[in-house]
Amino acid sequence: MPHDRLGYMPDELSGTLKVRLVPLGEEHLPEVATMVADADVVRFTRFPEPLPPGFVARWYARYRDGRVDGTCAAFAIVDATGAFLGLALAPHVDGEAREAELGYMLAPAARGRGIATEALRQLSDWAFGTLGARRLQLLISVDNRASSRVAQRAGFLHEGVLRSLHVKQGLRSDTEVWSLLPSDARREWPRVMTHPRT
Repeated sequence: MPHDRLGYMPDELSGTLKVRLVPLGEEHLPEVATMVADADVVRFTRFPEPLPPGFVARWYARYRDGRVDGTCAAFAIVDATGAFLGLALAPHVDGEAREAELGYMLAPAARGRGIATEALRQLSDWAFGTLGARRLQLLISVDNRASSRVAQRAGFLHEGVLRSLHVKQGLRSDTEVWSLLPSDARREWPRVMTHPRT
């Protein structure tokens, strides 16, 4: 197995919701393929519409390789039984600048239960603790109010709106920028202690 530059999440479950993040693997791809066909995922993510044949496998390969070279990372959100709930992502990691863009998405059955907030908190703690990040950033569609609420509950600050940032199906859309710094006010959850493994 190649050395993993970005480390792993801890084995123990964390937080009041018994969910954890595990490195995304090929075993999760059937559930990922089902989730990315959901109307809200199609609407609010950068996935192409319609998805071209073989897209999920190529998307996964990018994150698998990025985990090794330190440029991106993908985790599956799972419950206490290991059931797949969604994705927690670092689509862009800049090791030199010590910055990371984060993201998250849930399967329809997992929504509305606080799971995205808990997953983002754990992902943020991983980015600060394992990556040594000094700035975390979320890019959220201005129409995705549920995701904006997740960002706010997880302690991120709304910085503004990037106008006409993304193009999908020939339509341009505005995007909110949210950020979190280590120096921001203490968030109200226990920090997850992370440790890299080889």
